[in-house]
Amino acid sequence: MADTDPDALERDIERTRAELATTVDAIVDRVSPKRVAGRQAAKVKATAEHLLTSARDLIAGPARYPAYGELQDEPAADEAPPALAPILIGVGALVVAGAAITLWRRRRRNR
Repeated sequence: MADTDPDALERDIERTRAELATTVDAIVDRVSPKRVAGRQAAKVKATAEHLLTSARDLIAGPARYPAYGELQDEPAADEAPPALAPILIGVGALVVAGAAITLWRRRRRNR
């Protein structure tokens, strides 16, 4: 049977309103353009740092960047340096593809 006490109903309504207000505030905070932009900027920064670390390891080899406190071995004289051409070609291809996609989207939007 439902509560018919007016005071209990008022308390229940006020509790529900407070919960709803908290939920709405959380949703507004989550979809706020400033918050969304901040999260995206953090993702881009983390991705860029990861790519730089990966590229550095690929180019110089992980032995050149030892963990803090570890001794670093000198590279052997007969080791060939890694080839930079494939890396540069890949980066160039990504830049060209990104520019092509951007231009295509602009033209499509202006129609």
